[in-house]
Formats: sequence, structure tokens, C-alpha cells
Amino acid sequence: MEISRLDRRTFLTAALVGAASSAAGSPAQKLTAQELAALEKKRVLGAADLYVKGGRPETVTASSSPRSAGGKHDFFSEGDYWWPDPKDPKAPYVQRDGMTNPDNFVEHRKALMKFSVQMPALTAAAKISGKKNYGNKAVEFLRAWFVDAETRMNPNLQFAQAISGRYTGRGTGIIDTIHLVEVAQAVPFLESSGALSKADAAAVRKWFSDYTAWMMNSDNGKQERDTKNNHATCWTMQVAAFAKLTGDQTTLEFTKDRFTKIHIPGQQAADGSFPLEMARTKPYGYSLFNLEAMSTLAQLHSLWHFTLPDGRGMEKAVAFMAPFIADKNSWPKKPDVMYYEQWPMRQSALLFGGLALGHEDWIALWKKLPADSTVDEVIRNFFIRQPVLWV
Repeated sequence: MEISRLDRRTFLTAALVGAASSAAGSPAQKLTAQELAALEKKRVLGAADLYVKGGRPETVTASSSPRSAGGKHDFFSEGDYWWPDPKDPKAPYVQRDGMTNPDNFVEHRKALMKFSVQMPALTAAAKISGKKNYGNKAVEFLRAWFVDAETRMNPNLQFAQAISGRYTGRGTGIIDTIHLVEVAQAVPFLESSGALSKADAAAVRKWFSDYTAWMMNSDNGKQERDTKNNHATCWTMQVAAFAKLTGDQTTLEFTKDRFTKIHIPGQQAADGSFPLEMARTKPYGYSLFNLEAMSTLAQLHSLWHFTLPDGRGMEKAVAFMAPFIADKNSWPKKPDVMYYEQWPMRQSALLFGGLALGHEDWIALWKKLPADSTVDEVIRNFFIRQPVLWV
């Protein structure tokens, strides 16, 4: 799927800047925060310089679909793998697992992805360079999405991943906001730097608090929480990131318990793999995706050293995938039905795990991988893009 509303020229140029610089790593070594910033500087500032000039941010209010049951400020998306019934175009949609319907409404998802690409990049640039123009532009994004009455998004996903003829929205739609995890991670820096005012910071935190409450208490939220695969991981990851931002320690502890008592025991096999992801029609991409969500949770909670009595934990999870990231030809399953050639990316699990567990080989592998992509599906499933905000 080609990028249409992500400002293709701007995004492509920024991605090429990143690809050129991310390929130039140094030999395996321990990596300090200062060294990481130096490594990232060219990529981050090259993209941020383009985003500063990118005009006013667009939110969900800039586009709409007649199939949405929501209003102007409501996020709307449609289930990826659902298609018109070839026997009856007016009948409820039918599922084709792993095959994305290109005619679905995706404009809100693209707007959210653009936001999640540009705002953290601008924040990372402000952190690396100390220049105020980057932080000011990042705040402009925050205000548009969470503060300004004319453009803000309502803090729920009641109408996400709808299915024509079946559902006006589903719990599975909550996965569409995984991109806000890195946005939430960026907010405290903008506040401490003075770019984000106290009033706006309070409004942003209120939005995330309200959204977390909806995730915790709505029927859709509870359904997504109780799934078994990457959807459950991503639910917990989001709630953890948002609770950390808002200072909700009770909810933060709740997500820690889910990681240690539900996700690792329930999703990870003895060899470190994720069987529920391996059984999909895109096992490679889904295994990487779930690993990213798991590693982000481990990073948020400092749980890299957590292991079950039988040895299962994050070290085993990364150790399982690392050889297949280094050499995809050794992958034991059939190639994914779509986008197989676009993976892997510069998986944050390698960096976070390498730093926490002392695996310098994982860090060296991370440095060799592409940091940016122009492919919508990759952008959608690769949500930790600015490691300087995390390390």
C-alpha cells in the first residue's frame, strides 16, 4: 500500500536520511545515552528539519467516512482483513486473514501514524540539539490532537476497526493507538524543557487519563484486554505507557502483573517463541510485532531480568528471534503472505535487551538494520522509532 496522506515527499526524504545514517554502525560495544544521541543525530535532525516546515498538523477532524457511526472528533478505522462478500456485495464483509483490504477507510489511522512519526522525532531532535524550534513544533502537534477544541480527538476508540454489516467498532481497534505510546514517552521532556506549558501539559495528561479509563472500563476495552495474542500485549503496553505519563501507580502495577503473570506465561513457549503469532499467515511479522510490544513493556517496567521458574522471559524471547533477524533465510516457517520482504526493521527489542542484559551482539545487529520505512504496513507495526527518548 502506498503512502497517500502521509505527505509522501516529506516522509520519503526523511526516511532516506535515516536509512543512510542508520546503516553506519560501529563494532559491537556498550552504548551510552550520549553515544546513542551521537549515532542518531543525523537521522533525527534530518527528519525533524523537514517536519518543522510541514505545516499545521492534521487530526481526525480533517477527514471522515460515511461508514462511520461516530462524529467529527471520533477516530474511525475498519478491520484490515475484512472484504466484501464476492457472492453478495451488500452482505456483511467476510474475513481473509493476513490480506489487507485496500479499499478500507484508513485516513484517521494515517493521520495518527503521521503524528506518531513526526512528534516524537521533533522531541528527539529537541533533546539532542537543545533547539527550541523542534520542541515548539512538537507541542503544536500535541495541542492539535489533545487540547484544541476544534481539532482534538475524543479519548476513545469506540468506532475503531469496524466491519461493514457486522460491527460499528470493536475492541480490536484499540491496537490502532499503539503509536501513542512513544508520544506519551515524549511528553515529559517537552514539559521539562519549557516547550509545553503547565496548562497544556495538564490537558494532555487529562486526555490520556480519560483514554486509559475508557480502555479499562468500556466493553471494547475489556474485550481487548482479555484477548490472548499481540492484541492483549499491546493493550497492556498502552495502558502502562499512559499510566506512567499520568502518574497512575495503581494502574501501572496492574500492567506489571499482567506482563509477569499473564503475557509471559500465556504467550511464550519454552524456546522463547510466541506460538499464537507463529500460527498466523504472517508469522515473521507478527512475531516481531509482539516482541516489540513485549520489549516496550519490559522497558517501561524494568523487567528485562524477569524470568519464570522454567526460564521463560524477555532474554529468551529476544534470543529466539535474533538469529532470524540477522538471517531471515533461516526462518523455519513459510514467508508471510504480505510484506515479508519489508522486515525486519531496527527492532527496539535488540537495543533495549542488549543494553539491559549485556548482549553487545544484539546492539551491533540493531545498528545494521533500517531505522525508517515508507511502507504504511511497516510504519503501522513498527512503533518505537526514537530510542533517544527511551534510553
